[in-house]
Amino acid sequence: MGSKWRKVKVALGLNLCVYTPRNHAVADDADDDADTPPPSGRRSDAALLSPPGDWTSAPSTPASNRLRLSKSLSRSSSKKTCSICLGSIRRGDGQAIFTAECCHTFHFHCIAANVEHGSRVCPVCRAQWKEVPATRPDPPLGRARISPVDWPQINNDPFPVAHRLPPPRSNSARQTTLLNQATEPAIYNDDDPLDHKPDPAETTSSSDTKLVDHDHSAKVDVNTYTEVSSVPRSSQVDNFTVLVHIKAPVSNSGRNDSNLAMGSHTSRAPVDLVTVLDISGSMAGTKLALLKRAMGFVIQNLGPNDRLSVIAFSSTARRLFHLRKMSEAGRQLALHAVNSLVANGGTNIAEGLRKGAKIMEERREKNPVSSVILLSDGQDTYTVSNFNGNRNQPDYQMLLPLSLRPDASSGFKIPVHAFGFGADHDALSMHSISEISGGTFSFIETEGVIQDAFAQCIGGLLSVVVKDLRVEIECDHPTTRLDSMKVGSYPSHVTPDRRSGCINVGDLYADEERDFLIVTNIPIETSKSVDTPILKVKCVYNNPISKESATSEYEHVRIARTDGDARGDVSIEVDRQRNRVRAAEAMVQAQSAAENGSLSAAVEILEKMRKRLSETASAKSNDQLCVALDAELKEMQERMASRHVYEASGRAYILSGLSSHSWQRATARGDSTDGSSLVQSYQTPSMVEMVSRSQASLIGGGPDVQRLLQPGWSFGGGRQPRPR
Repeated sequence: MGSKWRKVKVALGLNLCVYTPRNHAVADDADDDADTPPPSGRRSDAALLSPPGDWTSAPSTPASNRLRLSKSLSRSSSKKTCSICLGSIRRGDGQAIFTAECCHTFHFHCIAANVEHGSRVCPVCRAQWKEVPATRPDPPLGRARISPVDWPQINNDPFPVAHRLPPPRSNSARQTTLLNQATEPAIYNDDDPLDHKPDPAETTSSSDTKLVDHDHSAKVDVNTYTEVSSVPRSSQVDNFTVLVHIKAPVSNSGRNDSNLAMGSHTSRAPVDLVTVLDISGSMAGTKLALLKRAMGFVIQNLGPNDRLSVIAFSSTARRLFHLRKMSEAGRQLALHAVNSLVANGGTNIAEGLRKGAKIMEERREKNPVSSVILLSDGQDTYTVSNFNGNRNQPDYQMLLPLSLRPDASSGFKIPVHAFGFGADHDALSMHSISEISGGTFSFIETEGVIQDAFAQCIGGLLSVVVKDLRVEIECDHPTTRLDSMKVGSYPSHVTPDRRSGCINVGDLYADEERDFLIVTNIPIETSKSVDTPILKVKCVYNNPISKESATSEYEHVRIARTDGDARGDVSIEVDRQRNRVRAAEAMVQAQSAAENGSLSAAVEILEKMRKRLSETASAKSNDQLCVALDAELKEMQERMASRHVYEASGRAYILSGLSSHSWQRATARGDSTDGSSLVQSYQTPSMVEMVSRSQASLIGGGPDVQRLLQPGWSFGGGRQPRPR
């Protein structure tokens, strides 16, 4: 408890919290061991803009108290502790020290990193500095010059100097400088080379290697279910439904979650990730601070063979750094670049995506897994508004570069996972971008959950075990035909003779499952056979680690034939997936009615679907998926209570739900339904583990960080919904 109270005192010295504990003397060193910390409240924007590891807070008080506390605590705490890293400051401990003109003291490498990104304000007293540590003198003969971004790695540097800054500039000028401080290359072929040699500091044991080898031979499981167990021999049945269930192999990281991000090069497929981040003026303050924190989490959880590049866009777009391996040095450089971001300007989503696509298209080498993450809190004001001069019927495809659109042969290229932030983002455009590219759309309703939403996404991307999966279906009887296939948003094809078809599923995360409904016919059985063959199913896919192709054995679908007139028992597995498909179709119809101005019609569509669900066999058996679907439909009805509510959250909530169901993949979205009903999930164990890791890091940030995680939000259909 003493250490927590000490951190609160340091925070008080930072002017990040200004609460005076009653009956406690805050300037005396003896109080370091006090047992009761002061109550906390919501932090200021200045606190949120400080580095993620430094956040502490308490309620605000009048300026006079703040000044008195700052002066008293800066005498006792700031001289002993660096206010940036919270590390101890001692003369002669091998770290250079910088004393500012306001008399506050910092580790030189900490304050130099801040100044390098444009800060000229004392983190303790907020005084404007005229002289700051900004440059280094020429090193002695035989010593190489060190780039400023490498300073934090130097623990013993005797060459700190001060340099006079130019007059302060406006945020707009500062933003322009940050986006134009270096000339970008004409071709983005400067990506870090792929050398998948083990990192000496991050190798796995021989037992881990055995697990990995076992995983390389793991197969995709294929199972099938018929809608009823048997059909009379004398009956011909049309519109007969067969469920095809696909399950990806279990990952090595599923057995040892600590290897998920930081495991060796053989434990999982490495990722090329480009994040396209909105830093327009509306992101200023808390939003940008939370985005930086979320990106810090992503950076820290990428492995040394993963590569990351960041695009920041406002009125224009800029690549902050090339596609860089997230080694220890790469992470430090990435963190510094992200922390330098300043919010200003308009929202040019198309330009941000164009630069992101350019990185992916022009890279010299490719990791097995590639993805783009897009986050925006606003509406595109540069491209969408110019679509045919008609804002009411925009062509959102124009926001997405050709290189990110689906490939005609495989159906997928590089998915864009879009995150709509807050009530003012354009959910229609974000959903369209993700839907066209094969990614998911998440609705981040509450600011504090950006990091958890990103964590869920990368938890999946860091666990890809199947690439380019294709499900092939053939009729196994001379008279059977494929009437239709209910596959959501996945590209599918049926041959003209309707004797065969295929579904392009693309990548699967470890332990992911997919369910497809195939509608066919059952012929009259003239022979004395006890069953009739209907279909046969197999999967063709690639292993992203071994780079080998694999084909599953045929799964034969047969239906038992009886001499009586009665059909067999109804399959709950088929019925529950049919309910999922019907609920998704009702969501589409309701969303269309709402967009056409009739919220009452939209609510009625959802109400009819809820009644229909309640009458199904799976609902009567208390199937948890039906319970979750009913709760979801009810939530959508409530978010259509008025046009204002629908515009603020209803549209985004419905579209994120549609994205989740159509791809059968977890999305993040605002949710005020009872979390206990959300048992059925598209979340995988790797996603759950990464979200837990994110929440643990937030809890470690103190009670006010936890308070940022507002109630009334959970992952769509999450296995571990946040308690309300």
